[in-house]
Amino acid sequence: MEFLPLFHNLRGSRVLVVGGGEIALRKSRLIADAGAVLRVVAPEIEAQLSELVVQSGGEMILRGYSECDLDGCVLIIAATDDEPLNAQVSRDARLRCVPVNVVDAPALCTVIFPAIVDRSPLVIAVSSGGDAPVLARLIRAKLETWIPSSYGQLAGLAARFRNQVKGLFPNVQQRRAFWEEVFQGAIADRQLAGQGAEAERMLIAKIAGEPPPETGEVYLVGAGPGDPDLLTFRALRLMQQADVVLYDRLVAPTILDLCRRDAERVYVGKRRAEHAVPQEQINQQLVALAKQGKRVVRLKGGDPFIFGRGGEEIEELAAHGIPFQVVPGITAASGCAAYAGIPLTHRDHAQSVRFITGHLKNGTTDLPWSDLVAPAQTLVFYMGLIGLPVICEQLIRHGRSADTPAALVEQGTTVNQRVFTGTLANLPQLVAEHDVHAPTLVIIGEVVKLREKLAWFEGAQATL
Repeated sequence: MEFLPLFHNLRGSRVLVVGGGEIALRKSRLIADAGAVLRVVAPEIEAQLSELVVQSGGEMILRGYSECDLDGCVLIIAATDDEPLNAQVSRDARLRCVPVNVVDAPALCTVIFPAIVDRSPLVIAVSSGGDAPVLARLIRAKLETWIPSSYGQLAGLAARFRNQVKGLFPNVQQRRAFWEEVFQGAIADRQLAGQGAEAERMLIAKIAGEPPPETGEVYLVGAGPGDPDLLTFRALRLMQQADVVLYDRLVAPTILDLCRRDAERVYVGKRRAEHAVPQEQINQQLVALAKQGKRVVRLKGGDPFIFGRGGEEIEELAAHGIPFQVVPGITAASGCAAYAGIPLTHRDHAQSVRFITGHLKNGTTDLPWSDLVAPAQTLVFYMGLIGLPVICEQLIRHGRSADTPAALVEQGTTVNQRVFTGTLANLPQLVAEHDVHAPTLVIIGEVVKLREKLAWFEGAQATL
């Protein structure tokens, strides 16, 4: 190990930055964020850096570097494009035994700047010892996606009760076991879900020795329209800690594979007029599993609250006092339209959009047609494949032009996506000529004309 990772407390301390350009500015921002007082030395100092120095309560010295500039400084940064000058700064700092960083010159450094994931008070640093800084930044980017910003709030919660726990458990092994339970259990779940007050209440109860509730929890998770890359970070985190997963027909296998490997998987899919498990029974299953103390993911295609019957499920959970979280997903309308190259609104074509279910609870397509023929609006029909002929016929009958552009998206956002475009007059016939299967989405409006210009997803080849 060439460099020993350390975290340096700079708050209120003076740091010398030699250089007044863009490189010096980047380093100075990090230094200022750590609460240091900046001393910047350069013949010229750019405006943003000058402002940063003033904000830190520091000083600007508009001249060339002098060895006396190191006086009173606890850290030295050489950030110029003058290699001999940078080497001189490094030598002077070493002679004084003051830590020094020379930008892009690891051999001249006694300290280096890592790539940082800031979830204060939790801070993660990644370093390649200056040999591969781009690789370190790429790894940092991966960590950014894996570690939610709420982890900082979780660390802050622990900090507030650290002394209490230390007094309660004088043995370090006991304290470690206590915090492991906190960080891997329901308290952490509440904090990461944004329920800070509840997390704090539960931690206080745990410190007081109160027994934890035996009831588990249900997570209503929107799996999006099909592409696993469209899952939210929070959805993925909950999917990977669930004990049981209840999933729908519209959940892609590639998404289901991201759930915890040893989780029990229960299929509760539903087709039009063909329910593998009736909704009432799904509701009862969620309650029963949670009462067994299990963490249950109810995994739904799209978004749980947009034609996903999530509202009915949380009503049942609330009635039985079952804790739950709702994780929004990218609904099919936005996901499929984007992958098909069809903007749902556009200044020149549509100023509003309406989401409509293609069939009602009683299996009919009895919709407020007169409201759906207003100009400059986009219509998006969910579950509209079977009723497509009726939808197009009724819109024309109630005043929408037969030439209105229309599209049907099959298996949107996946590698099997197909898009059929036409008009209200001919789209039903076009779709009938192909072997089209749900899930599908129907988009009607002038915005469909933009597909020829804007389609980008390679799986979204037009069928005209």
